[in-house]
Amino acid sequence: MSIRVGILGATGAVGQRLIQLLEPHPDFEIAALTASPASAGRSYRDASKWRVDTPIPESVAETTVVETDPDEVPNDIPLLFSSLPSSIGAEVEPAFVEEGYVVSSNSSNGRMDEDIPLTIPEVNPEHLGLIEVQRDERGWDGALIKNPNCSTITMVPTLAALDGFGLQQVRVSTLQAVSGAGYSGVTSMEILDNVLPHIGGEAQKMESESLKLLGAFDGAEVSLHPADVSASCNRVPTLDGHLENVWADLEDDPSAEDVAAMMEEYPSADLPSSPDPLIHVFEDPERPQPRMDRMLGDGMAVAAGGIEETPGGVQYNCLAHNTIRGAAGASVLNGELLLEEGYL
Repeated sequence: MSIRVGILGATGAVGQRLIQLLEPHPDFEIAALTASPASAGRSYRDASKWRVDTPIPESVAETTVVETDPDEVPNDIPLLFSSLPSSIGAEVEPAFVEEGYVVSSNSSNGRMDEDIPLTIPEVNPEHLGLIEVQRDERGWDGALIKNPNCSTITMVPTLAALDGFGLQQVRVSTLQAVSGAGYSGVTSMEILDNVLPHIGGEAQKMESESLKLLGAFDGAEVSLHPADVSASCNRVPTLDGHLENVWADLEDDPSAEDVAAMMEEYPSADLPSSPDPLIHVFEDPERPQPRMDRMLGDGMAVAAGGIEETPGGVQYNCLAHNTIRGAAGASVLNGELLLEEGYL
């Protein structure tokens, strides 16, 4: 029996990806779509400017969009996926949770709150236990869970694999696709024949979120990982797929072959959207490349390559599809974890 789900902010870029991923999902059935008051009351076909690379699902096209308000969403929908702008999500998501909804959110608001799980199911599923802390402290009947930033989620699975060698320091420089800025985020005059060497707030998200994701949960709180992370984030004229250059200092002295093996053997999760392998390691030093490798594992895998030993550690490149693994797919995967762990 399928679980009825809703999508908050369904007409945006991530909302459209959520529809693409959820419409054929074996466990979830789309039952509600919300958007701004300007879109409410219209069919989804009319309210959205569909831009995803597959046709709009007919089962969704004629669904009437409602306002993003708990009073407008049926109360027999236990799980909501949120792709709201963070400024709106900060106000609206708690209102839904107070009414008993469980919200799997891609929005950046609240990711570093001490009682909100920031989760990659293959990396830190035990952090879901923060839901009990969250309910006790806030008096919520529902629950709010977050997935990390699209650039963070590209790197962290590889760091989780390296943590077995004693992760001490990380330096990362990103080459991030324009889709990460949204449809109107970067103009063609800004990005064509160009690279933008700063993305506001992105480096700080990578530096803080990665330490929470890799941190230890003792049943009451998460202790941040002690490694030091420094990031430089750049926008490049690639449509989809964030490529990142990583330098990691390690307590041990593993060979490049040891590192490759540790990444290749890092386990996936027993969830429908978790790819196997989670990390695809290339021997070819010219891979991964966004155009060629972003759809590995249906866009849910992380690719790594160019692994080389450095004094005190290793350097390598990693890649993931930023709107699938890095956004909509990450929220769906968290929804699967919530279902698996009995929170729905």
